Amino acid sequence: MRDVYEYAVIRVVPRVERGELINAGVVLYCQPRDYLCARVELDETRLHALDAHADVDGVRHALGAYELSCTTDAGPLGGEPLGSRFRWLTAPRSTIVQTGPVHAGLTADPGAELERLVARLVRSL
Repeated sequence: MRDVYEYAVIRVVPRVERGELINAGVVLYCQPRDYLCARVELDETRLHALDAHADVDGVRHALGAYELSCTTDAGPLGGEPLGSRFRWLTAPRSTIVQTGPVHAGLTADPGAELERLVARLVRSL
């Protein structure tokens, strides 16, 4: 049986005024399976191609917050239901790390779907 899931690409926009970005992760939520997870992979070479002076440690810290918000009950989102966490993580923002639009699909295995999306949308070809 397949269930509905929602996902958004986590993007790094090192110079917001230029609008250039790289995909650095995916956050996926599947309510019927009580599943929320984010996977991030920062390609530093691609980041430096957009901004030679990018704060890599700061970007890594911000990306790590997406993963932690999905997996721990600590922090500002700790007591929130998974759906509320997903909505908070995917809310529009104009910071260096942000998410793209939310998309939906059907899956029998949210974890495998997340890995497929990361391979397709984040990793270099």
